[in-house]
Amino acid sequence: MAVFHSAFNQEPHRSHSLLLLLVTMKFLFIAATAIATASAFTTSPATFTTSVPQVGGVSNVFSNEGNAHRNRRSTIVMDGKANAIRDRISTVNNTKKITSAMKLVAAAKVRRAQDAVLATRPFSETLQSVFGGLINRLGGEAADLPLLTQREVNKVTLVSITGDRGLCGGYNSFMIKKTEARFKELTAQGIECDLILIGKKGITYFKRREYPIRATYDCTQNPNSKQALSISEEIINSFLSGETDAVELLYTKFLSLISSTPSVRTLVPFSASEISQQGDEVFQLTSENGNFGVERKELDVAEPQDFPNDMIFEQDPLQIVNSILPLYLNGQILRTLQESVASELAARMQSMQSASDNAGALSKQLNQEYNRARQASVTQEILEIVSGAIALE
Repeated sequence: MAVFHSAFNQEPHRSHSLLLLLVTMKFLFIAATAIATASAFTTSPATFTTSVPQVGGVSNVFSNEGNAHRNRRSTIVMDGKANAIRDRISTVNNTKKITSAMKLVAAAKVRRAQDAVLATRPFSETLQSVFGGLINRLGGEAADLPLLTQREVNKVTLVSITGDRGLCGGYNSFMIKKTEARFKELTAQGIECDLILIGKKGITYFKRREYPIRATYDCTQNPNSKQALSISEEIINSFLSGETDAVELLYTKFLSLISSTPSVRTLVPFSASEISQQGDEVFQLTSENGNFGVERKELDVAEPQDFPNDMIFEQDPLQIVNSILPLYLNGQILRTLQESVASELAARMQSMQSASDNAGALSKQLNQEYNRARQASVTQEILEIVSGAIALE
């Protein structure tokens, strides 16, 4: 009877101790999970981490919380969607850096093309001046030269200039479409056509469609006189041998950094009046407030050189004119190659600028999506903590 009375007196004390222990464990669990959740937020993007310690290790959480926050290395996000968005943001930012660098490279090459045009200008002016003076001296005799003789057109050779590379917007496609349209137009008139292709993009396109091709050449980023000479020799030999009756040049006329126009002009036979009276223009790349621009300058026609009537030439003036014409053709081809390269580089600058802008906009959108996904993950963790706390009540 005494034992039973003693056990009965101790039962309220045990119940009170058990209740106190449960309350203490509930408080420590809520505190530990709150600390772990707070320490999961860092200044680095995409670094929301969760760590739920065991109840028995609560004391270690309190003692090591500061070191764990400073030495955090892992960037584990519980939501797989957030991980995928974070990786895509990194990819888009890297692409933006590449396109921005390509834009600057293209700008530097435009300046190089500009300098090349200015370097050839004195030779062109002198050639035009001498040619004009000789034409004035010879009068109607110059019309008998083969390269100045107009004849019935039964076959035309089209010289088309495209680029060797892509990533330049619609530059290559516009030139290819222009060449195709001119080819079909002449064919519809019953005139036979063949092609001289300059640039790998045009060569690949027309070879696959089995167009009649006379010759092919690469279009480098730095055209030189040797390259222009080989093209002009092919044109002159074809014309003088009677294989073609006219040669037309299709190229991209450089207008500005945001505008280029596919153009067509007749190379052979020459027009004496056009050679002696045609003006010229040069362009110069400028920059203001970090933005690139182009200044164009019209140049007057070179004054014909004065050759007195009593001047005696060592060679016949007709032979001199006949020798000047291939030089003039060579200079014109070199100039159009340089202008086409400048147009291609300007188109590439615009294309890379647009790509950089689009990458920036996409990165901003992905960052917003990532922040929403991370916030949803944070909200979910908080709800789980609250639900666990309520379940212990």
